[in-house]
Amino acid sequence: MKVLIVLTSHDQLGDTGRKTGFWLEELAAPYYRFKEAGAQIVLASPKGGQPPLDPKSNEPGFQTDDTRRFKADPEATEVLANTVRLDSVSADDFDTVFYPGGHGPMWDLAEDDVSARLIESTLRSGKPVALVCHAPGVLRHTVNEDGTPLVSGRKVTGFANSEEEAVQLTDVVPFLVEDELVKLGGVYSKAGDWQPYVLRDGLLITGQNPASSAPAADALIELVNKGSV
Repeated sequence: MKVLIVLTSHDQLGDTGRKTGFWLEELAAPYYRFKEAGAQIVLASPKGGQPPLDPKSNEPGFQTDDTRRFKADPEATEVLANTVRLDSVSADDFDTVFYPGGHGPMWDLAEDDVSARLIESTLRSGKPVALVCHAPGVLRHTVNEDGTPLVSGRKVTGFANSEEEAVQLTDVVPFLVEDELVKLGGVYSKAGDWQPYVLRDGLLITGQNPASSAPAADALIELVNKGSV
């Protein structure tokens, strides 16, 4: 199994002067799920190189066994420091694509044509895609072959409005993930704030929040192993 993990290159939290990026748990937990499944993993980002880590995700209260393991893993940190440019990869070379969240993707990947085409071509090739937390917002400009929004009529989840409100960033983010998915015609649902919640609709897997990242990776592995690719 060859897995492409797509990370943000955006490090500014709107005009707050604060830093953002990808959320560490949402990379670390899936990374080790994929490793344990024997997968080959490639990390990519729009600009390539070291992607920005949301500093908040590295605070003690948000650390997990997986994040501590990742930070202490020379191989993992080396791979992270040298992500390939997103425009250099082809969906043809991978069995599946996984998008961790963090607030960063809402600014760059959500508006990135290369990312949109990657998602579309992966799904049209009969291969699954998973996105967690804020990353489902990256689907906002993806379309079906008939030009309709990709999420229209699909069961989806993503970072809830109530969760965004809880972290006091409702007025900072460029859009709200929940509202955007609903606007595009997605059949949005959620669990309680911060509870793991993963939905699968065909080849599309979405997770609500950081706690959903490992279960989303497990669902993706199961789908690949069933021969859906």
